[in-house]
Amino acid sequence: MAKESLIERSDARGQIAALQERMGQAIIGQTAVIERLLIGLLADGNLLVEGMPGLAKTRAIKALARNLECAFSRIQFTPDLLPADVTGTEIYFRTEAGGEFRFEPGPIFANVVLADEINRAPAKVQAALLEAMEERQVTIAGKTHRMEPLFIVMATQNPVEQEGTYPLPEAQMDRFLMHVHITYPPVEDEVEVILLVRGEEQAKAESLKTGLSAEKPAPIPQEAVFAARREIAAIHVSDAMVRYMADIVNATRIPGEFGEDLPRWIDIGASPRASLALDRCGRVHAWMQGRNYVDPEDVRTIAPDVLRHRLTLSYEAQGEGVTPDQVVDELLRQVALP
Repeated sequence: MAKESLIERSDARGQIAALQERMGQAIIGQTAVIERLLIGLLADGNLLVEGMPGLAKTRAIKALARNLECAFSRIQFTPDLLPADVTGTEIYFRTEAGGEFRFEPGPIFANVVLADEINRAPAKVQAALLEAMEERQVTIAGKTHRMEPLFIVMATQNPVEQEGTYPLPEAQMDRFLMHVHITYPPVEDEVEVILLVRGEEQAKAESLKTGLSAEKPAPIPQEAVFAARREIAAIHVSDAMVRYMADIVNATRIPGEFGEDLPRWIDIGASPRASLALDRCGRVHAWMQGRNYVDPEDVRTIAPDVLRHRLTLSYEAQGEGVTPDQVVDELLRQVALP
């Protein structure tokens, strides 16, 4: 594959890099997670963020929204939540003419929506959220209400606490562009986290004492995101790279042709949404690296995040303790490079 030249640093790339740097100042030791959040934003897709409690899932998403010119809303999912609590509803208002129904939008009508602990809400609420994610609109009382052009849902869930939860069905998991894992930071980074939080507490106490707060830089404008998306749409993807992405996804459906382990591990393969997600995320990753072409490393880097929630593992794999990431690693080892 003939390699193209690096693209010049555009204003959009500079602003997105500034956004990434600001997020890195608030989130210590999670550079890969920050990169995945930005990939989801630039690829115009929704993310499922999973990790143990206290690993800054909510903080990372808030850091993105705080440094971007956007409307932010947070929905705390609970078992008693109703679909109308997410989408909004028609409310009757008395007027001089008599009365009328008006639509009161719910928290889903924002640019960045944090769906905290999505697996704690019942199926009806999950379905209402996921329908809004997929269709980018909500229909109430026969009227359609569309989302803003910049709209992304970032949902979190806890992988270990299952009491009182409602696991997302596999078909609904497929609607998330990526499934991002957050792991424990190294001890050196944890020391920096302690110092960072202590400094924030001291700054807050000082501002309460003096009544003055530190000046914050202006948020990154939404137009930077749209400009970046236009540049990403022009990223070159060769025919060989398109075939490579399709081959990876197809291998999950015919694992018997790719070694001895994959047919034992994979019960149900990935849908065509996985191929589309590899293409979208691969182009964003290449753009963030400063290239105007997609190479195999872009695809291999984002493949675990794109595929880990789209593979249904067999009982044998689960019994052996095989993880989706191990399956993806074996897939990438077995599928020939272009």
